Amino acid sequence: MLDFPRWKQIWLWFITLSCAAMSLPSIFSVAGLPWPSALPAPKVNLGLDLAGGSHLLLEANADQVKRQRLDTMEEDVRNRLKSADKPIQIGDISTKDGTVSFIVADPTQIDAAREQLQTLTRGAGMTGQRDWDLQVLDGNRIVMTPTQAGVDQAVTQAMETATEVVRKRIDALGTREPTIIRQGSDRIVVQVPGLQDPTELKNLLGQTAKLEFKLVDTTALPSDLAQGIAPPGDEIVYYQNQTKDGAAPIAVKRLGGIKGDQLANAQPGNDDRNNQSIVTITFDQQGGAKFAKLTTENVKKPFAIILDGKVLSAPVIEEPIIGGTARISGSFTADSANQLAIALRSGALPVDLKVVEERSVGPDLGADSINKGLVAVGVGTFAVVAIMFLVYGRFGIYANLALVLNVLMILGIMAGLGTTLTLPGIAGFVLTIGATVDANVLINERIREERARGRRVVQAVEMGYKEASRAIFDANITNIISAALMFAFGSGPVKGFAVVLVIGIATSVFTAVTLTRMWVAGWLRRARPHDLNI
Repeated sequence: MLDFPRWKQIWLWFITLSCAAMSLPSIFSVAGLPWPSALPAPKVNLGLDLAGGSHLLLEANADQVKRQRLDTMEEDVRNRLKSADKPIQIGDISTKDGTVSFIVADPTQIDAAREQLQTLTRGAGMTGQRDWDLQVLDGNRIVMTPTQAGVDQAVTQAMETATEVVRKRIDALGTREPTIIRQGSDRIVVQVPGLQDPTELKNLLGQTAKLEFKLVDTTALPSDLAQGIAPPGDEIVYYQNQTKDGAAPIAVKRLGGIKGDQLANAQPGNDDRNNQSIVTITFDQQGGAKFAKLTTENVKKPFAIILDGKVLSAPVIEEPIIGGTARISGSFTADSANQLAIALRSGALPVDLKVVEERSVGPDLGADSINKGLVAVGVGTFAVVAIMFLVYGRFGIYANLALVLNVLMILGIMAGLGTTLTLPGIAGFVLTIGATVDANVLINERIREERARGRRVVQAVEMGYKEASRAIFDANITNIISAALMFAFGSGPVKGFAVVLVIGIATSVFTAVTLTRMWVAGWLRRARPHDLNI
């Protein structure tokens, strides 16, 4: 138990000093001292409550999800019945009143149509319901109604996707440790430390980035379009930066076309001919095949490039585009082209997000929190150090040295892992100070008991560490379980507290048990005392 060969001592000191050394850049930064640029500089990232930053609350439009489901089901119905072994003819499809309804031209095919469409519905989670209710009315009319369970599942999936898209977009900005969590059924909380001006962030997150390529209906009459009347199967779209009242609208085919969810990459660039900012997009294999098919079948016809419901351009397809690469132009600036490229690479938001709450946390408030946190850590540390020295003497000095190294190791490990320190994390530091000396209190009191029973010095120390270690490990295992649960089910500051707590538990056991035992063993070998002043 007290045997520490030379190699073991070197190894323990190497671990301790390596972790402690990684804390130095963070300490220099807080103290306002310059750190040599030639040396590595891992630093602890500060959370929103310490570094300041931006807080946004985004709200999704759940009705938009319902509308999208109706449009998708309408297109799926047409394709499924058209591609059946024996094609089934149907009349116009209506999506009025939130249902998909249509008449089967041949009533004898109603059962076949029902069988085909039943495959388009699926179970809604664990509810035991289908996501669509299919009914046959009047012998030849099919009505498909979305169930509430199906709507709820669709909204949940859309919000999960939106949360991931938001995370990708923010990561592309190069920010460190943002907090992105869902709140309720249709809201997302975004906190970005260090970002004082949220304008760029709002513009990026407010952009749905829904990219579509649709054929232009050249048969539509301009007079009808000006009155908002579109031919059957068409929809009216307007050019970007133009309003409905002053724009020259165009009609595009509502169904079909290509969506931007099959992009493999998007990069900003410049047009070689006029040096205008553009965005170059590359489709994945499936999207490239569809794009090649669309352009091959519609040479000399115009097609519209639509972003978030607005037409960027409507060029004529001069020749088939079979390389899977296209260029998007639309009076971009360098910044707007870069933002669009980020949005397209991250994927389109499945639902529009609106900023319903916005606030900024100033760095002065964060600095005040840091100062008060440091005061709390300093006062707590001083009180603990004084008490341990007065009560346990030499063994108290070992405990205090372990405490100092424990704090440095926590900072170093957090810096090395790139974790974020929040105000609750500072509370975790203060708690770790108590946990560190608590282990040494158990050990020292156990040594006292063994000496009182008449054991010799070495035996008392050995038994004290051995018996106290059991209680220390049991207590800290339960603490780690609690911290793991907080990290798994908590959010933001709660996770920050849990991270510091887990790291602190591991380092406190290492310093309070292993390191102090090594120091005590070395002292016993050198001094060979006949009694202990403990």
